[in-house]
Amino acid sequence: MGLNGSLGRKLRMGIVGGGPGSFIGRVHVTGAVLDNRAELVAGAFSSSPEKSKQAAADYFVDPARAYGSYEEMFATEKAKPEGERIDFVSVTTPNHMHFPVAKAALEAGFHVVCDKPLTLTLAEAEELAGLVEQLPVVFAVTHNYTGYPLVRQAREMALSGELGEVQAIRAEYIQGWLRTRLEQEGQKQAAWRTDPTKSGAAGAFGDIGTHAYNLGRYMTGVLPESISTHLKIFEPPRPLDDYGHAVVRYQNGALGTVTASQISHGRENDLRIQIDGTKASLEWHQENPNQLFVRRNGHAHQIYTRDPNAAFMNGLGAAACRLPAGHPEAFFEAFANVYRSAYDAMSAAIAGETFEKVDTVYPNICDGVEGMYFIEQSVASSKADGAWLPLAHRLARR
Repeated sequence: MGLNGSLGRKLRMGIVGGGPGSFIGRVHVTGAVLDNRAELVAGAFSSSPEKSKQAAADYFVDPARAYGSYEEMFATEKAKPEGERIDFVSVTTPNHMHFPVAKAALEAGFHVVCDKPLTLTLAEAEELAGLVEQLPVVFAVTHNYTGYPLVRQAREMALSGELGEVQAIRAEYIQGWLRTRLEQEGQKQAAWRTDPTKSGAAGAFGDIGTHAYNLGRYMTGVLPESISTHLKIFEPPRPLDDYGHAVVRYQNGALGTVTASQISHGRENDLRIQIDGTKASLEWHQENPNQLFVRRNGHAHQIYTRDPNAAFMNGLGAAACRLPAGHPEAFFEAFANVYRSAYDAMSAAIAGETFEKVDTVYPNICDGVEGMYFIEQSVASSKADGAWLPLAHRLARR
């Protein structure tokens, strides 16, 4: 088929964000180009034209395509000949800019890869979903942990019935970096994540709790019904939660828990999930991502390692592997897997072929909307002392 299927060329990437001090922008670019299917050719790296051009040099982007605003980039790139303009935009800004940038990109006709959470509010997320439904565009959301090979292995195991009926999902994402009020020390990442005008209605629960919740949804496909949440600020007067715990009822009768902390001493990026089914249980840790624990009563416990050639690996898991067994694959490769799946759809769209928007391997606009509903209902439940609130959004996908 050649590079990017029938398209036969690299996709041209534009980025908004990723300038001086950015963490996630660099991660996006690394993941986006890992498979040599795309190249970064343009960017609005900063709202400062000077800083944007400085960042462009760091990325080896032509200074003429380093823009001082996303509006300038979209207008200029759209006016270029079809064979030169960008194909898609990666949105790597703080949360409050996701909506205006993504909306403008969609309206300009560009495909979008957006960091999570999708927007600042649920209403913004639903508006984007409406645009995606109307337009011939691909929209991916980088819930990057869905890209790990053994997460995809677990998804196929659950959806195929290998676990039996899923009855319990326990997901937690524990960090400790905000134990002190780091935002008062000029730390850029802490400053915007603890600012409601830039982060949104939730702190830790919006930043990492959404990942834990999404992981359970992605790996099992079990649809949610309702949620009861307690959020807390342990470092006042910080305005947003730095710890939280939720109980989720699922439509099939299963129960789930989601715990998120950014104030737990010594915890770095400890995302882990356990799934109990009637036939087997699974356990996966992000800090040890190349192992999946599988347990069945009366049988020896099993450790599935990331091995694309092993008989126990299913199609979805094996397809996400790049290296032979024993060569660790991790964070950047997971991002690359999200991009790679989205590129298949983008290439089809650009070539005028049909492509799927909802039933995708990569997290899509529906996952983004559901994540925003999770945030807003969690905050509302906590304000109501843990009251049970609906969690079944009309766009929730299996």
